Amino acid sequence: MTNPDAPYHAHIYFDDSERVAATGLRKDFGRDPAILFVGDMTDGAAGPHPIAQYEVHFLARSKDGVVAAIEATGLRALVHPLTDDDLADHTTLAHWIGEPVELDVTVLDPPGINQGIPRFGISDF
Repeated sequence: MTNPDAPYHAHIYFDDSERVAATGLRKDFGRDPAILFVGDMTDGAAGPHPIAQYEVHFLARSKDGVVAAIEATGLRALVHPLTDDDLADHTTLAHWIGEPVELDVTVLDPPGINQGIPRFGISDF
């Protein structure tokens, strides 16, 4: 059973035709008390993500609601826990909504190592 306080986040992907839906969902997440952090919309590659996206941070207890909100928009997303294994978080532990995006896994931290990049809000968990 997943700890209800376990950190999670979702990467919401969008292209130009989906920008309005992505912006609306981002605003909705910004008003949702279950969402702990809403990231900036990026227009290009960022980390392992090769296309425009933004991320939202939440706890495991809110996962079902976050997934439902994303699914309702028809946007693509990657939802995953935050463990000490960045590669597994983005691959074997991840859940895709919609068509998966091929990630650049070469930039992910090896298991047990965080190279100083906050992955949950302002600081690492």
